[in-house]
Order: sequence, then C-alpha cells, then structure tokens
Amino acid sequence: MTYWFKKHFTVLGNILLLLIVLTAIAGGVAAQAGGLDVTLTTNANFRSGPGTEWRILVTLNAGTVVRLDGKAPAGDFWVRGITPDGTVGWLGATATNLTPDQLAALPAVWTDTPFTLPPPTGGAPAPAPVDPGAPPAENPAPDAVPTTAPPAPVVNSAPPPRGFAYGGHVAEWSTYASEQMARAGMTWIKKQWRFFPGQNPAEAAGWINDAHARGFRILLGVVGQRDALYTEGYFDQYAAFVGGLATLGADAIEIWNEPNIDREWTPGRIDPASYTDLLARSYNAIKSANPATLVISGAPAPTGFFGGCTGAGCDDNLFVAGMAAAGAARYMDCIGIHYNEGILPPTATSGDPRGSSNHYSRYYQAMMNTYRRAFGNARPLCFTEMGYLSPEGFGPLPAGFTWAENVTVAQQAAWLDQAVSMAARTGYVRLLIIWNIDFTNYDSDPMAGFAIIRPGGACPACDALAN
Repeated sequence: MTYWFKKHFTVLGNILLLLIVLTAIAGGVAAQAGGLDVTLTTNANFRSGPGTEWRILVTLNAGTVVRLDGKAPAGDFWVRGITPDGTVGWLGATATNLTPDQLAALPAVWTDTPFTLPPPTGGAPAPAPVDPGAPPAENPAPDAVPTTAPPAPVVNSAPPPRGFAYGGHVAEWSTYASEQMARAGMTWIKKQWRFFPGQNPAEAAGWINDAHARGFRILLGVVGQRDALYTEGYFDQYAAFVGGLATLGADAIEIWNEPNIDREWTPGRIDPASYTDLLARSYNAIKSANPATLVISGAPAPTGFFGGCTGAGCDDNLFVAGMAAAGAARYMDCIGIHYNEGILPPTATSGDPRGSSNHYSRYYQAMMNTYRRAFGNARPLCFTEMGYLSPEGFGPLPAGFTWAENVTVAQQAAWLDQAVSMAARTGYVRLLIIWNIDFTNYDSDPMAGFAIIRPGGACPACDALAN
C-alpha cells in the first residue's frame, strides 16, 4: 500500500504513521506463525492420523473451528490441527473452507511432529448428533459416502514385480496386429471388460487363452457400472469377478478406470477412500485366487479441471494422494497411470503452448513424478494408457481434441519410441501399455487418431520401436 503525505505533515506525524504500519505487519506475521484457523463446512471425522485407517477421535460438527499447523507429506489431502477443546488430530482438507493456496502453503508434518499451537477460541466443539443428516466427510468430497475400514491385505507369496515390459491396448486384434506388435518388441496386450453383476468370469476365458496362445501376457481393465456401484453387494460382486479372472490366468488386472471423474464413477460419490475400499476387496480376492496376478490400481483421468475435489470429480494429483492416505499402497502391486494428452516430446519439461502450460499433466516426466511422490516412491508405475493423438490421414479433429491438430504420425512414432526407452531406464516403471494399437472409430472420441496402425496398415511406431 502506498501512502501520499501532504507537505504540511510534520516529521513526528510521519514517524507515527510508520510505527502504525510496522505494528500491522508484525501482527500479520504473528498470526501466520500461530497456525491457520479454518471452519468445517460439513460434519467430519477427526482422526488420530492422516487416513481412514486411523482411529476416529471425535466426529466434529459443521461450523467447528480447527487451528491447523500442517498437512500430510504424502499429498495435500489430510491436514492436522487442534480443536477448541484441545484435541489434536487429522481431517480431510475438503471438509473445511481451506483454499487451494492456503493448502499448498501448509508445511508437511507427520504424527510424530511435535504440535505446539494453542487451541482456537470459540468454545469446545460439540459432538455430532447421532443422525447428523449428512455423512461425516472424509476425502475428498463433502457428500461422499464413507465406507468401512478396508480389510487386512492378503499376504502375497508371489515375488514383487520386476523388470519392464510394454504392449498395447487392442480392439479387434487381428493376426496382422499381433504380428506388428511382436515385431515392435511388445509382449503384453490390454483389453477392457465391462462388468455387470451376475457375469461369469469364464466369459473372459477366450481373451486370456487367445493372448497366451499368441505368446502375449494380458492385462484386463475391468470397469463396471457407475450408477450401480453403491447398490447392495456391488463391491463384493465386482471383487469376486476379478478374483475369478485371476483364477483363469489373467496376468494383470486393473481395478476400474478413471474413478476420479463422474463419467466412470457415481456422480456425487467420487472419493479416493471409497475407491480404496473397492481396490482392497478386489486385491484380496485376486491374490487369494492367484498370487502371481499383477494388481494395478485404476488410473485416474489426468486433469486439473476441477480445481480440487468435488462430488463431480477430483483432480488426479489429489485423488492419488487421497488413495495413498487411505492406505491403497497395501492393495496394489502397481500404481495405474494414464498419459495421453502430450503434444511435445516426452523429454520436454516446459514449453507447452496451451493454457496452464505448467500443469504437470502436460509433461510425461512430470506425470511420473507426481504419482510417484504421492505414494512416497513406494510402488512402481504401470501405464495402462500411454499415447499420442494425430489426425493425420483422418481429417480435422472433433471439438475438445483440437489441441493435437499439429501432431504428425512421424512425431507419434518417435515420441512413443522415446517414451518406452525412458520408462525402461527409470527402474520404477513396470509396464507401459500403448493407447492404442488398432481402434478404428474416429468421431466425437477420435480413438483411431491414437492408433499406431494407421489407415492403409502402416505402423511407423512399430518401425521405430523395432529399431
């Protein structure tokens, strides 16, 4: 703030004004050093640690003031604070009026970090009534339905995943396509299965047997019905189905697809803790049936659209951080990740010409770093979609995809080759599935533009990978 002084002000007046300004600044610093007071916007469980597996200390009412001193180091999802009655604990950030900037500015703390702040004023928080009218908020959405604590993970007797391999997501998967894939050094295929209650896993046996007969391993991405997710018994039916796939010899199973957006998960109930519940049940069913089957967490949709987490969707960095806080690492062999919006080489770390050019999802390495950090580098990555979109040979891209209008097939081939080489060298990427091999639809969702077998049958990406 700039002050303009009139000529008739005395020197003494100037000194007094300066003292007032300095006092105000000092007061602001003291307030910042004294923690950050936030207000709960919904009833919320106040826990002994940063995750739903930690003991509930008390359920706080909406309107309770909590003084925060930091956030969990695994991600900007759980925050620590003290209530007016002096109880110290953790709660989901999205149960408060905390802004994204305030959340980002909080220092990282852990359960053993000394807590030194006094309680906020305003009286002790009353416990929530028996029927509060709204479920206590966990992470990330205030209206998310809480789930029971995940079960203990089945002890996995299979060796941990090692090495690196790559393959592609296939549609029809003709003999020609499998020959091109083999020539390119691919050893895996991915197919996506839509689960409905009552299905027999044996219906997928043909896919599994066909892949093995051609000398490929198979990843089955199993996604169900978003509007049936919270019907009684659905989680357990889904888990039983993927367990049956493991019995049949599926080499890897991805648990759901993009559970952070309402296109795939029940609108209003998008919640990494709830997804972790499904993941936990599925992991135990799979490992009980076949310990060698690789369990991959459902890759979120890369997005910064939501600016946080709501019932309609959750930015993927916050979603994976919420999964980590809910204990998801215990129920996976590999972190599922998608990267399919690049318009620069995978070596690029800046320079994307689009808006939000600094967003991590614009860059291949930044995506890997974001997901690895969310889990404290404790799990490898599995790319269940990794591709570059090119309209060459098809015509103009539909609305929503014009960001890729200048990508050529030659760039697609070179960038995929570079991405595979970079992944192989990291030591922490277990699997990379190219999106895609042979899809042919080019409409409002131009899947064929991602395909590496182009119109006429040429496969420049296969040539690059083979060399």
